[in-house]
Parts: sequence; structure tokens; C-alpha cells
Amino acid sequence: QVQVVESGGGMVQPGGSLRLSCAASGSSFSIYAMGWYRQAPGKQRELVATKTSGASPYYADSAKGRFTISRDNAKNTVYLQMNSLKPEDTAVYYCNVKVHGGFDYWGQGTQVTVSS
Repeated sequence: QVQVVESGGGMVQPGGSLRLSCAASGSSFSIYAMGWYRQAPGKQRELVATKTSGASPYYADSAKGRFTISRDNAKNTVYLQMNSLKPEDTAVYYCNVKVHGGFDYWGQGTQVTVSS
């Protein structure tokens, strides 16, 4: 079993920045990919960015040029630096961890609100 815990959400004004963190813990697991999804009220959950081991990061079009995903493999941690935030970025952000063997794990979500 893998536990996934996010942190770093909050409220920020348009144009501001936030950094989300996500740490995976447990026993006997090997991470294949870590990523961030978000779900706004009334909308489906969507991929924001993902970082697969040995590959370049992937960003949704909405995140390109504003968000940066990074991983600390030694700490089983992934970060999402979000700059130039817009009101439409308001959502619950979820961390996703994919491990070898085909299993997916999700965090509980962290709220990001962009509002003046």
C-alpha cells in the first residue's frame, strides 16, 4: 500500500504563485510516474502535468509556460510550481502516483483558489 499526501494549496490573487508538494510513502514500491490532476466544480478531473521516470515532463496546454513539475526521486516527492495563476486554475488538485505493477494511488486533494 502507498500513501499519498499533498500540501501547499491555498488562496492567491490572479497573477500570483503557489507551490504544491506531494509525498508518497509505504513499503516495497517502485514509482513509475508522478503527476498532478485537477477538478473544478462541475467539471471532470483533468491532467495538469506528469513526470514519468526517464522521460520529459508532460504538460496540459493550460499549464504550459506557467507550471513546472519536478520530482525528487530520493524523497518520492513531486512538486508543482504554479506561476501566473488565473481564476480558471481554481480547482482541487490531486496527486497521482503510478507504481510498477500497474497500480494507481491518489492523494486526498488540496484546494487552490485564485481570486481577487
